[in-house]
Amino acid sequence: MTAESIELRETVAARSRPLVRVAAWAGIIGPFLFTVTFVALEVFRATDYNRVAEPISALQAGSGGWLQQWNFVVFGVLTFVFALGLHRGVGPTRTGILGPALLAVTGIALVLAGIFPLRKDAAGVLYDPGGHMVAGLLFFPGSMVALIVLSRRLAHDSRWRSLASYCLAAGVVGIVGVVASGILTVPDDAPLHHWAGLTQRLLILAVLFPCRLVLSGRLLRVAEPRV
Repeated sequence: MTAESIELRETVAARSRPLVRVAAWAGIIGPFLFTVTFVALEVFRATDYNRVAEPISALQAGSGGWLQQWNFVVFGVLTFVFALGLHRGVGPTRTGILGPALLAVTGIALVLAGIFPLRKDAAGVLYDPGGHMVAGLLFFPGSMVALIVLSRRLAHDSRWRSLASYCLAAGVVGIVGVVASGILTVPDDAPLHHWAGLTQRLLILAVLFPCRLVLSGRLLRVAEPRV
């Protein structure tokens, strides 16, 4: 690599740092804000909401449901910004855009989940008027596959290499969890359907969010100018 190309790369990196820093904070704030909001709604809805059996999306149906709709939308926007920052903050590879692109798609899926909320009929049965389930299918498998694909790009950047295996493991565990949940808990006649809410929360809070926060923390370090 010539001196000119190194200088150009450093100039591009310097110009990207403000975006990368904002994206890192978006990656940190997003999971925390989303979690605090839905937990607060669960407490508010304690008499008519079962967090073990019902998915987080069920908070959209009933009292205060509009707040969970906005919770999805805000988290989706922050996820999209985080994806842009990751693309700028991790060294490029030939197919490296795929990981951040998949992550950006999950941000769009969250926005769609807010725009197309779940509802309950007169009998109190949860149903999808249209669009929400599609958003869920984009978000959960998409988030896990994004981690797997992103891990390959991390492995080629010395600043990120130490997180590549963790990112890959989180994605693989997440995919296994999504498939298992789709078979054992999500269908109405599934043997563990009454645990659907709990399994969804485990996937989000124990697998996806910790990895997102670790990546965000590293991105924040990458955004700091070298001295």
